[in-house]
Amino acid sequence: MAGERGILFNIQKYSLHDGPGIRTIVFLKGCPLRCPWCSNPESQYGGIQVVFKPEGCMGCGKCVQACPNGVRGKDGFSICDTACGACAFVCPVNAMEQVGKTVTVREVLDEVEKDRPFYRKSGGGMTLSGGEPLVQHAFAAALLKEAAARHIGTAIETTGYATREIADKVLPLADHILYDIKVVDEAKHHELTGVSNKLILENLASAARANPGAVIIRVPLIGGVNDDEQNLRKTAELAQANGIKELHLLPYHRYGEGKYQKLYQPYAFSAYTPDDGQIEKIIEMMKEYGVRAKKSG
Repeated sequence: MAGERGILFNIQKYSLHDGPGIRTIVFLKGCPLRCPWCSNPESQYGGIQVVFKPEGCMGCGKCVQACPNGVRGKDGFSICDTACGACAFVCPVNAMEQVGKTVTVREVLDEVEKDRPFYRKSGGGMTLSGGEPLVQHAFAAALLKEAAARHIGTAIETTGYATREIADKVLPLADHILYDIKVVDEAKHHELTGVSNKLILENLASAARANPGAVIIRVPLIGGVNDDEQNLRKTAELAQANGIKELHLLPYHRYGEGKYQKLYQPYAFSAYTPDDGQIEKIIEMMKEYGVRAKKSG
């Protein structure tokens, strides 16, 4: 199990918003959803990528010389999709960056374990995120099992988009399940993310039955997209029906916009960030359904 391998793109330490206490977040590659507001677009593709940061480029041409495929972009830069990493290796200013690396469960947990004193004092631990961790379900399960074996608390952030078999195998392994609910209406969910939410809602119900009290619904609160009263009341009803008592509101932000440029992708999404007054009204409304809501992120 400790030798199971997977692809991650970051390990972030000292997080305070992704589960209780101080957390180390392990970001796994791969996501089946295509949310236009995604703040981690580099997480969507499941393999290793090379990204270009033009603001740091000094135009030395070493990336072009190193590229074994001899691929050139329109400005003379080496741009290809093999992601061998040769260009990133020779770049003297890190303008070319390899995103993603293959690691073992043991390597990840050895890194996570370095902050054990913080977990012990704060009630924290390891959080799996992405992307969607269930894409690499065998690796995710192995990480959660190894963390438990080392007596490290666990959490998983998930869209819930996976087969019932996979979700039922992986989600109960986590102490805390941070479950994204973007839109309740199926047609609108498909329009926004590219997938139906039927599996998502079924897996939410199953996770809540298996782990009473472990599931927290998280809503990325996006002005003009899913912050209308109808959707939020449906979300509250969903929580109530599944016995879920806690809900986190994550206001929309544009922090990931610059990442799209590095991936040669446009950031065409436009929305506004709900203000604190609107969020307070939502929190009060959730109380009608017995749901404790709070602003997070």
